Amino acid sequence: MSVHLLALALILGLLSGCAAEPKLTMDRDTMTQRQKDSVLGTTKIPGASNIPRAQRAADSLSARSRALDTLQ
Repeated sequence: MSVHLLALALILGLLSGCAAEPKLTMDRDTMTQRQKDSVLGTTKIPGASNIPRAQRAADSLSARSRALDTLQ
C-alpha cells in the first residue's frame, strides 16, 4: 500500500510542477495612452515612426506653454 501512496505523491508532485506560471505581461488597461502610443511607435506599421517625434513636439510645446505661464 505504501508503494501506491508513494506513486500517488510522485504523480501529484509532478503535476503541481507543471502548473501554469503567472503571466508577466503588462495589461493594456493599466497602460496610459502615452505608453500605448510609445509601444505603437516602435512597430513597423507605416507612419508609426512619426509617433515619437510627435510626442517630443508635444512635450516641447507643453514645456514652452508652462514657461510662458510662469512669466505672466
